[in-house]
Parts: sequence; structure tokens; C-alpha cells
Amino acid sequence: MVKKNACIFISGTGSNLKNLILQSRNYNFPINIKIVISNNKNAFGLIYAKKNSIRHFLINTKNDKYIYQLTNILINEKIELICLAGYMKILPKKFLDLFRKKIINIHPSLLPKFKGLNTYKRVLENKEKKTGCTVHFVNKNLDSGNIVCQKTFYIAPNDDEFTLKTKTQRLEQVVFPEAIIKIYRYIRI
Repeated sequence: MVKKNACIFISGTGSNLKNLILQSRNYNFPINIKIVISNNKNAFGLIYAKKNSIRHFLINTKNDKYIYQLTNILINEKIELICLAGYMKILPKKFLDLFRKKIINIHPSLLPKFKGLNTYKRVLENKEKKTGCTVHFVNKNLDSGNIVCQKTFYIAPNDDEFTLKTKTQRLEQVVFPEAIIKIYRYIRI
């Protein structure tokens, strides 16, 4: 199997990055994580990139020219799939147009419900019976691209924001790899 070159964008702990690195070691997994991009120099996920000898880059999103730097990196590295794994920055339209249908994101709700931030709090305030996570293609509208995969679980009466986050992150470990496999097996980007 010829694996596709992938880039993972992170801003925080990198739990999905860590899982995708482990998955990518499997011969049958369709991607090779070639680089990691972060907009946060303190992102714990950068440690996983270093430990696994994956090149990583810090991007200063406050600098208007960052998009050119980022684009050059991705083109030079021949990146075929971009995975947003806890990346907490909205990508500009120019960038999205250039990498159209090659960017996926994982979101901690059952989209189209609860787009954006503060998901767990809003799920509880709305008294939802179930929640979960969604992997979707990224487009110019926030958390609105075509859905690749979703996983759900029922909310227990004693769940709070912390327990919802914990349960959702466990589910993300399953759905993100499944979505990547589905993309290359059935959707073929």
C-alpha cells in the first residue's frame, strides 16, 4: 500500500495526534504523518511529534504572511491530507480554496448541532440525551463541511462537562482513524 502524506494541525494536548501516530504505524493504515503544524509553542502534542521524529513547525497566525509560509511547507512536503486535531484557529478562505477537499476536522458534537466552542456546556444546557463526535471535511463555514463519520453515546444523568469531554475524547480515538480509512477506501480524495 502506498501511503498518503498527511499533516496534523494541533493547538493543545495532541491526544488525537498521538493516536494517529500509533495508527499510522499499521501497514494497512492509509496515511503517513509527515509533519505536524501548531499555532501554539506550548502545545503538549509537539512532544509526540518530537518523540516520533516527525518534523514539526510553529506558525505565528498573528503574522499576515503565515499563510504563505504554511502553504509552502505543505506543497514542499507533498501533503495530500490535512487533519485538524484540536486546532483552535479558523483557516483563511484562500488556504481552504487551495487545499479544497483535503482538509478534515474532528469536532466534539454531533454536527450539525453545537458548532464552534463550549460544546459540552451547550450540550448539557440543552438537555441532550446523547452526544458524540464528528469528522467532517472543512469548508469556509464553521463546522459545516460534509460529514465523513460520527459516533454517539448516551449522556448519563450524572455527566458534567468533564465527563462528557473524557467520553468524547475516547470516542474520537475510534472515529478519527475510521474516517481516514473511509476517505481513502470509499471516498477517494
